[in-house]
Amino acid sequence: MNATTPLSRSDMEALWLPFTPNRQFKSKPRLLSRAKGMYYWTPEGRQILDGVAGLWCVNAGHGRTEIAQAVATQLETLDYAPPFQMGHPPAFALAHALMKIAPKGLDHVFFTNSGSESVDTALKIALAYQRVRGQGTRTRLIGRERGYHGVGFGGISVGGIAPNRKVWSASLLPGVDHLPHTHDMAKNAFARGVPEHGAHLADELERLVTLHDASNIAAVIIEPIAGSTGVLIPPRGYLRRIREICDRHGILLIFDEVITGFGRTGSPFAAQEFDVMPDMITLAKGLTNGCVPMGAVLVSKAIYEAFMQGPDGIELFHGYTYSAHPTACAAGLATLEIYQREGLLTRAKTLAKQWEDAAHALRGLPHVIDVRNYGLILGLELEPAAGKPGQRAFDVYTKCFERGLLIRQTADILALSPPLIVEPAQIEQMFGTLAEVLRAQ
Repeated sequence: MNATTPLSRSDMEALWLPFTPNRQFKSKPRLLSRAKGMYYWTPEGRQILDGVAGLWCVNAGHGRTEIAQAVATQLETLDYAPPFQMGHPPAFALAHALMKIAPKGLDHVFFTNSGSESVDTALKIALAYQRVRGQGTRTRLIGRERGYHGVGFGGISVGGIAPNRKVWSASLLPGVDHLPHTHDMAKNAFARGVPEHGAHLADELERLVTLHDASNIAAVIIEPIAGSTGVLIPPRGYLRRIREICDRHGILLIFDEVITGFGRTGSPFAAQEFDVMPDMITLAKGLTNGCVPMGAVLVSKAIYEAFMQGPDGIELFHGYTYSAHPTACAAGLATLEIYQREGLLTRAKTLAKQWEDAAHALRGLPHVIDVRNYGLILGLELEPAAGKPGQRAFDVYTKCFERGLLIRQTADILALSPPLIVEPAQIEQMFGTLAEVLRAQ
């Protein structure tokens, strides 16, 4: 079986696809067989313009020879090295390369293998940090409604997307509370960039502090821009107010930048874009251009140094067999070199005006009830079909694929987030295709 071989239903039956209606998919599969630059190709040779950078991760475009060569060389040189009580040069090199683009003050890196692992790692570090600094009663974690923080038990506990939580609700972490989400279509619909209304929602953190007492709260974790739930842009001043409340009460602030990291907003990280410094940032996706699974947590000097006190010994009993895997490090180093050489970490700023204008030109098309944008991100919300939530957006998603465009769909929200190498003509093509499909609804 090769990339162009047609698959029968029996060929597909062994695979249980994630976040997918398997029976529906296998009755009419959407298959991709190769990729290069801005495009995928199906097994039968049909070209698909990638409007979502794979899954928010292929920021430098597909098929980058530099990354493939770096991985191949690394496999031939050192295919694996144990990460416990051992090290290898690429791991230290990648950590230093990340420091060059990270927000100032986040100067240590803990490597993981995914965004989910990065979130669970950050939560564990937060709890352990409070303990080592003598604040062991700080065990409560605060997430946000509609937040997505991966699929580990820690991530779904602080996450706020109901379908991700309901089956496991009895087994989630205790002592977790949630801030309200910031989406207010009554006041912010069709906002261009940062919406004006909603900074006051950050004050809900003060209410939770009053309810639980600050001495019991370890950390707050939020996405600067909530991605998987359907692109929710932070109201003007909201993130800064969250930071101020955390500072006032000795609570750590974690930004989940698995989606917004590596140039998606027009800055290397959304923390820099919005000029708000968290205590930790979780990363994955764009770290290796989606080529090799890898994640990381950027950690402040103050947190790291708190663990480096006391007698010698293992400071944090946590890690993974594949932490800082040599091939992942090689992919990460090659990816960061591409980002720097081609100016991709800030390229979204040069395209943001065209992107915004094209996005808001969709206003007025059938069933469009909101358009949200920032950098090279689009959230397009549709009016749900009566009695069939999610169906209308799913139909648009499948019809775009049939017309040669890959987009994302969550409930009745569509998302676009193309590779950062996207050209103006390709932006026009994306929105032109999307408009054609919407008009036909």
